Amino acid sequence: MATADAMALRAFQYWILRYRRTWRGTVVISIANPLLFLVAIGVGLGRLVGPDAAALGGVDYLAFFAPGILAAAAMQNGIIEAAFPVAVNRGPGGAYPVAAGTPLEPEDILHGHLLFMASRVVLSAAVFVAVMVAFGAARSPLVLLTLPAAALTAMAFALPSAAWAVTLTDIRPVNGIFKWVVMPLYLFSGTFFAVEQLPAVVRPIVYATPLWHGVDLCRSLSLGTVSWPLALVHIGYLTCLCGLGYLMARRLYRRHLHA
Repeated sequence: MATADAMALRAFQYWILRYRRTWRGTVVISIANPLLFLVAIGVGLGRLVGPDAAALGGVDYLAFFAPGILAAAAMQNGIIEAAFPVAVNRGPGGAYPVAAGTPLEPEDILHGHLLFMASRVVLSAAVFVAVMVAFGAARSPLVLLTLPAAALTAMAFALPSAAWAVTLTDIRPVNGIFKWVVMPLYLFSGTFFAVEQLPAVVRPIVYATPLWHGVDLCRSLSLGTVSWPLALVHIGYLTCLCGLGYLMARRLYRRHLHA
């Protein structure tokens, strides 16, 4: 009998085969859009922001903005790779009910899809980091660690998103997540400007958001200003969110995907 790992790999292979036919449609959203943000805002608008701005820590805007948009793009890609595909494929005619009718267990379906999600967000983040370095946006060799940091940020959103999406019988609620989650976090998690520029009463709310932890971790690594105790707080926060999301997803996949 095949092991659980082998069964999960079979599910992963399905997503890889499927992606070979659809990858062109994902490039714009997951890679091109963030890179256009980087060029238009970081390089273009950034020239209007003086490097001596105290709120930027004395670095130019491109160096400040690039790791922030890396983390924000990772969040967006994590949600895109989880919420939409899971919601679509758990319905009638989707891949999940078909897989549930095979020897695959709900956990195998979950694990295989999670492996695919992780591979997608890592690939997108790797391309972005390479462009950051090419544009001279990195200030430290520690920028290489922004790749696992961005991947962790992405999965901190992907796992809870998958857990929620597998409960849906209609994909329309997924559209609301971009209006009520993605855009507010993009704007108020330190991606475009320092959190210190926000009113003092708002800052504790920002510090509690997962994206701020991802942004601050990626930015401190890229700039070489990392405080390792604070970095461990960021990593611990995002890891706990991944763990909670996984436990929720595992339970809900069992409930909704029994053949």
